[in-house]
Amino acid sequence: MAKYDEFQGKRVVVTGGASGIGFATAKRFAKEGAKVVIFDWNEDALKKVLKDNPDLTGGVRVDVSDPASVKEGFLKVDEIIGGIDVLISNAGISVRNLVKDTDFEQWSKVMGINLGGMFLCSKEALNRMEKQKSGVILFTASTNGMEAHPYYADYNASKAGVILLGRTLALEYAPYIRVNSICPGYVLTPMQKAEYTEEMLEKVNQGIPMKRHAAPEEVAALFAFLASDEASYITGQHIPIDGGETA
Repeated sequence: MAKYDEFQGKRVVVTGGASGIGFATAKRFAKEGAKVVIFDWNEDALKKVLKDNPDLTGGVRVDVSDPASVKEGFLKVDEIIGGIDVLISNAGISVRNLVKDTDFEQWSKVMGINLGGMFLCSKEALNRMEKQKSGVILFTASTNGMEAHPYYADYNASKAGVILLGRTLALEYAPYIRVNSICPGYVLTPMQKAEYTEEMLEKVNQGIPMKRHAAPEEVAALFAFLASDEASYITGQHIPIDGGETA
């Protein structure tokens, strides 16, 4: 039984939806009755997720850093579910490097996906939401956008930009459309496991008051709350979910 009746039949798009936080969030909304379309760049992962999860309504291969790809993706969303009520703009990448070892190609790629992708996807969603005078946009930012972390200058800068993009959109589109950012700390996703050894993960855990990484499903639960009418007076905010790390 759905926790929030309002998600029954709601049209939800989740970018980066074939793994990690995006996949957990797509599953959460589908479980609560939403019609969910996922975007992902990885075609093989996208096909597997759709095959293994028939509760998801559909999926589209989209490069969120490419304006033409994003536009085409949203046109397919119109065909599949007839529009959009909730955008979870989540797709992102990170590369672990010191600034001196970060070339402009890497910088541009990270910024193009992490910040440019949020801009492009939110514009397409807002064009549709503005006509219906309703909608919710939620960005995956990061605690890295709130405070600096070594080795992630491009990622930090992109996530700080996401937070301010969200706050700006919240002001421009109130009172009909709500826009917020979620700022996860350390989450045990495939991306995190690819960058950190077991020893590095355990060292990180010891610096977190909760002594562990978040599960993607815990972040998905916050997305679900912020998309619900129970959060109807929350907009323009960036909300950490970090086990107490930034405290």
